[in-house]
This record gives sequence, structure tokens and C-alpha cells, in this order.
Amino acid sequence: MTRYGLIGFPLGHSFSKKYFTEKFENEGIQNHQYDLFELSDYKKLPQLIAENPDIRGLNVTIPHKQNVVALLDKLDAQSAGRIGAVNTIKIGADGKTTGYNTDYYGFRQSLEDWLGNAAPAMQALVLGDGGAAKAVLAALDDLHIGYKIVSRGGSADPSARRISYEALRNSRITNDSQLIINASPVGTFPAVDDCPDIAYEQLTDQHFLYDLVYNPAETLFLKKGRTHGAAAHNGLKMLQLQAEKAWQIWNDPDC
Repeated sequence: MTRYGLIGFPLGHSFSKKYFTEKFENEGIQNHQYDLFELSDYKKLPQLIAENPDIRGLNVTIPHKQNVVALLDKLDAQSAGRIGAVNTIKIGADGKTTGYNTDYYGFRQSLEDWLGNAAPAMQALVLGDGGAAKAVLAALDDLHIGYKIVSRGGSADPSARRISYEALRNSRITNDSQLIINASPVGTFPAVDDCPDIAYEQLTDQHFLYDLVYNPAETLFLKKGRTHGAAAHNGLKMLQLQAEKAWQIWNDPDC
């Protein structure tokens, strides 16, 4: 049996096991299994790998995408090494680990599919500064989309590159930023009544809201955006794209 899995904490929100289990069944991939490994402490990763020598690949989710970097033998320079966060780990037969970031690929491809050539003309707000946000920022840089980062530790000065939610609410930045990306876990099941604290009243039909959250399919963030006429996109397509990229990496002998 060849095994794969997901590490993070908690994992009740994840669709990854369902996605890969269905993939194995639909494509006739036998003797493969995908499991959930709920790790509250990322430092237990080496123990997990040692105790399960049949694992050949892991996905990584909140809150471990940045912390696991220090535990891996190698990073893919083009993705995880550049971004500083890992969401995919390839494990060799010798137990050696290589970290990749397929969030970058999933986000960039899904954004281009959604917005097409209109994307580079936009200004973006990125809500959150964790591992997922790092992949988003790298994709925006490569697409030549200008952005501000909004985080709890951001500056009170609205002219700064990284600003606080309070600075955002007390300015017209929301009105002037057509693309707003929730790269935080706020609104993820079961906390479905939560949403990022932005000035929703400034939204119009000229805004595009992208939520990396995919469970629930329509978060409160997206609902509020639609109320004001904004276009909305959840993270399901990104999940599918990054999962397929991870599968490709796990099964590519050159990776």
C-alpha cells in the first residue's frame, strides 16, 4: 500500500481525503490510500514519517505551512524555497523529504482562469500574512498585480505596504482595490458566521472577491460581497489545481 496524507490542526474543514479517495476510485488507482494526520505540534512530523515508512507524500495545511520548512531535507527552489512556505512534501524511499508549494500554482491558475487579461490592471488587497498568503503574494508579483497586505500587526498608516484592519476601515483603500483576496482562515467551517473585518459598504459591482476558503462554498465574506454587487470566487478550484500538482510531484521521478 502506498500512502499519502494531510497534516495540520485541526483538520475537520478539509476536503483533501475525500478528493484523493475519489480520485483513486475514479481513475482505478489501486493500493493507494490518503489519510488525515492531525498534528497539533509540527515538530512531530519526523516521528510521523519514521513510524509510517509507506507514506510517499504529504499535504500541509494551517498552521504548519511555514514551520515545517525547518524540518525538511530540501526545498524546491522555484516554489517553496522562494515563497518560504510548504504545502506539499515528497518523501523518498529513504525517508528524505523535499518541500514544494503548489498553492502558488493553484491560486495563480485559478485567478487567471477567472479574471483573464483583466487581472494585471487591478490593485489587490491580501487579507492575512500566513503561509497561504505568501503563495498568493508570489503569484501577484509574477502577474504584475500591485497589492497591499492587511494583517493584525500591520501599520496604522494607510500608505504603508502592510496595513492594519483598522487602517483599512478608516480609509478608502477598499473602494480603490478592485481585487480583494481572503488568504486567512477566517470564515472556515465551523466558524461560518465570521468574516474579515473590512469596509463592505465600500464594495461595488466593480469589485472581485476571492476567498481561499472552500468550506463552506459561500463564506460570509463572499455573501457580503455579493450583496453589494461584487463578483465572488471561492477556493475550491485552487484546491483541485494544487492537489493535482501535488499528485504530479509525488509521482514524477525527476522531482
